[in-house]
Amino acid sequence: MTKETFSFQAEVSKLLDIVAHALYSHKEIFLRELISNASDACDKLRYEALVNPGLLQDSGIFQVTLVTDKKAKTLTITDNGIGMNRDDLVETLGTIARSGTQAFMDALTASKDAKEKKKKKGDDAGGDIDLIGQFGVGFYSSFMVADKVEVTTRKAGEDKAWLWTSDGTGEFTIDEASRDQHGTDVTVHLKKEDKEFLDAARIEHIVKTYSDHIGIPIILAAEGKDAEEKTLNQASALWTRAKKDISDDEYKEFYHHVGQMWDEPWLTLHNRVEGVMSYTSLLYLPSSRPFDLFNAERKTQLKLYVKRVYITDNCDELLPSYFRFVRGVVDSEDLPLNISREMLQHNPALAKIKKALTKRVFNELKKKAEKAPEDYAQFWDNFGAVLKEGLYEDFENRETLLELARFHST
Repeated sequence: MTKETFSFQAEVSKLLDIVAHALYSHKEIFLRELISNASDACDKLRYEALVNPGLLQDSGIFQVTLVTDKKAKTLTITDNGIGMNRDDLVETLGTIARSGTQAFMDALTASKDAKEKKKKKGDDAGGDIDLIGQFGVGFYSSFMVADKVEVTTRKAGEDKAWLWTSDGTGEFTIDEASRDQHGTDVTVHLKKEDKEFLDAARIEHIVKTYSDHIGIPIILAAEGKDAEEKTLNQASALWTRAKKDISDDEYKEFYHHVGQMWDEPWLTLHNRVEGVMSYTSLLYLPSSRPFDLFNAERKTQLKLYVKRVYITDNCDELLPSYFRFVRGVVDSEDLPLNISREMLQHNPALAKIKKALTKRVFNELKKKAEKAPEDYAQFWDNFGAVLKEGLYEDFENRETLLELARFHST
């Protein structure tokens, strides 16, 4: 097969220009985004292999490996996850599936305006225009630091490997390649001014700051004949740890990772239930509106795990749709590992978990409304419009919703 050349979707071209020229102050987030993508790819293969164990070509031990090459000025992020085929590359890396560039640009402008106001007041502007992950475009953040990006990948269960290449200026190419097993290598050819991302200490600091919670090992394969591989993260699912062992910063960074949100969590609910039903939930209520809050699909935003094995995103069976702004994970000990996404809709155990989680969120909102009415009023301004949907749809909880509702009076 001859090399194919494609033009990026128009929205991607605009976005690449924004990413390359407007988002400077925390360039290191490109590594967070690529590690997050690699971790997701491993989660997806772990799930698929429950039904089709033949997809796994190795021991089934998943990891993300970071490889530096100072001579070539490249940083490569390697995983042994699900991988991609040619069509996946065109669809995933040539388009923006989840969002429009206009929404991204609007959020970017709003963030800039907020920072300028803070500066005028003499406040610390804090943070960065850290909106990339929220809009499903994390991969493109690599062009903040790259002259060129190469993606070598092979999809689990398929024989062919593929090479995707782009300099981020409007086109990308796809060609056949070779790779011994399933997974993906993202090779970032660093710009001259960004060689700091080849430094082992710098890489370790970034991983500790942004990706310590990732549930599989992140390994640095250092350069040099006698250099040893080093695991950089704790490699344990955050929600499985005791609350007393988790810092506020760790909770916040996990919120950014799992929720694709870059504000501060307004409320964090971490709970372990044991008994007839056993499950762990880690739920976050945002302090600002997600950009897709009023999306017509009204999908909830919780990830479902069974015994630490990822099952699905957007599990609508865990909370009512009027709580779709809630982010987080639920990890069940009772569901079968081979449960299909279709079976989730009629599972009685999930229905019980949904009832318990809904009650817990309501109880915490009541506490907030009583103890911090001004804070709660701001929350209602953000999310009251979707909570009111429950007044029409959820007869069982209508009275509770009415207690929580706030209406303007003259």
